[in-house]
Amino acid sequence: MNHVPVLLKEVIEGLALQPGDTVVDATTGGGGHGKVIAEAIGKGGTLISLDADKEALIYAEKTLKDMQCHLCFQNINFRNLEKALQACNISKINKIIFDLGWSTLQLEHSKRGFSFLKNEPLVMTFQNKPNKGVLTAHTIVNTWDMKHIETIIKAYGEERFARAIANAIVKEREKSPIQYSDELGRIVKDAIPSRFYRRSIHPATKTFQALRIAVNDEIGALEDGLEKGFQSLKKDGRMAVISFHSLEDRTVKRFIKSKVKIRELVPITKKPIIPSEEEITHNPRSRSAKLRIAQKI
Repeated sequence: MNHVPVLLKEVIEGLALQPGDTVVDATTGGGGHGKVIAEAIGKGGTLISLDADKEALIYAEKTLKDMQCHLCFQNINFRNLEKALQACNISKINKIIFDLGWSTLQLEHSKRGFSFLKNEPLVMTFQNKPNKGVLTAHTIVNTWDMKHIETIIKAYGEERFARAIANAIVKEREKSPIQYSDELGRIVKDAIPSRFYRRSIHPATKTFQALRIAVNDEIGALEDGLEKGFQSLKKDGRMAVISFHSLEDRTVKRFIKSKVKIRELVPITKKPIIPSEEEITHNPRSRSAKLRIAQKI
């Protein structure tokens, strides 16, 4: 697997890492950011790597195994950051990074239906093997009423054809249950007028984004994670967040603004940092990334 970390140079510079720092990589993924962070904080530093996806964490452990800093890996969602810190015997941290993008491992190799280009079961959870009763994309598309499906596609995917897509899903499931991701991808694509297709984006992208967000309560988790990350920071500690769609970025912007207003944070980035044309050329998935950094007062 070759996962390329986004805005790597900008993250490292913006966090102002120092030897001996204690840093949380809240979404360690393939360990791309973590490896460079570990090198920067050195032998006296501590890197706490979190990921709700156990497979991603196992991969990160292999990536980081030769680093000299102290390492602590936790298979946990960052919304439960305080539990992870407790397990690592850490009370306060110097820096934290949230990379909200999905890794190549998750998109291409998880076999959980994140990609509309693959024939995979419609799961879309962070969990490798979801416990009984855990919400899945299969449950949503096959059991939720049309209005509810329309609402999440419109709200979380910002999809203008949400009603047509929801209607198409309900009609298809009446014939037989919708079981696989590529099957759902075709249903969504056929529900959108071809004149509205965009060359660089598959017509099902927004719908799959919406389902993934709903299944994993991503916005709620982000709100929790940002607050707990802020609470865990020492004075002058820094928080960096890379978002990939407007819902995420608005959530991050709103959080920072609320803390700036009561003089608990100061923004390091007045406007979000975006990838250079060179980075986008080498890593097209970075094109929608936005990096915001703030420092605790």
